[in-house]
Amino acid sequence: MEARIPFLEVSDAIIYSGAETLYWCMQCGLCTGTCPYRLVPGPASEEFNIRLVQHLGQLGLEGFESENCLFACTTCRACVDVCPRGVEIINNVVGMRRMLAEVGTIPPSLKTIAGSLHSQGNPWSGPRDQRTAWIKDVEIPTFSEQTEYFLFVCCTSCFDARSQNIARSVAKALTAAGISFGIIGNEESCCGETIRKVGDEQLFQNLAQANIQLYNGKGVKKIIVTSPHCLYTFKNEYPEFGGEWEVFHYSEILASALSEGKLKLSGSNAGAVTFHDPCYLGRHTKLYDPPRELLRNLPGAELMELARTKNKSVCCQGGGGRVWMETAAGERFAELRIHEAVASGAKTLVTACPYCITMLEDSLKVLGKQDELAVKELSELVAERT
Repeated sequence: MEARIPFLEVSDAIIYSGAETLYWCMQCGLCTGTCPYRLVPGPASEEFNIRLVQHLGQLGLEGFESENCLFACTTCRACVDVCPRGVEIINNVVGMRRMLAEVGTIPPSLKTIAGSLHSQGNPWSGPRDQRTAWIKDVEIPTFSEQTEYFLFVCCTSCFDARSQNIARSVAKALTAAGISFGIIGNEESCCGETIRKVGDEQLFQNLAQANIQLYNGKGVKKIIVTSPHCLYTFKNEYPEFGGEWEVFHYSEILASALSEGKLKLSGSNAGAVTFHDPCYLGRHTKLYDPPRELLRNLPGAELMELARTKNKSVCCQGGGGRVWMETAAGERFAELRIHEAVASGAKTLVTACPYCITMLEDSLKVLGKQDELAVKELSELVAERT
């Protein structure tokens, strides 16, 4: 087949750390067989084949740039974990997305968030001076050099009305545990995780460099984040640009405080709960125990594991930019998780990621299961009992 975009060659994709491992692929197909798109029907399930996508550069990328093909990937890492050759599959996908982004060929919904990041420093089209609107009537300290932790709140929890309660809950729980923390405020910008996975590398680096200059100037040494996506980016990607701090997901800090007797939980009976492992907290960062320690110690809680859990967890479909795209009912990974949670006998499905909350709650409503199951963010359950 003759390439219609001849400048998009495989060699050009080797612009993202680890992408050279593309040549290690032996075409065994384990990546495709493990991909969660094999579990649902629909156009993306039919068009997105991760084994093929890795080799698109040999043919040219034109025709593969749609939401149902190259931009279908949620970067969940399930394929990477099963690859017998250690191919950095996500890096290959991002490398090809980057080539498309450089010529402006990305889905329209992603162009919108890129424009917002350029102008306001967040993907939600929210005014920069409203970044701390989530605080409302909660008293949140301002970070200073005497503060132990800088609390970075994910853009979703800054601007999305539903997700703002996650930020308030994290802050309330940290306060109850006696943790020294503070926020910087409206000067902060998005960590850039999603836009880097989308392929706009220059915009990511602009955001990263601005944040690094801000944090280092403020004397930040330790960071607590509300989102696993921010956790991954600060820990694994910012050091390349000079951002080197100790970075923790809030569940790590609260679980430690609980074990040390600094965090006391009381109040209403939590009942039967189950936990959905977010991809970026679980497979990407290997944090499986802290959320479960918190759940087990909720008053009256009975933890019931899902059929597919921990490193076998099924993605919510929100990563890799997909949270900004529309997926038709019946084709959503999150619907699978709702069905599994109901089957487990749990009355509350808990997760620890703003993206997962969005995807799971939407699917709960689509399936009409609100009378059988509640979806909660872990911080909310903890804060309610502090």
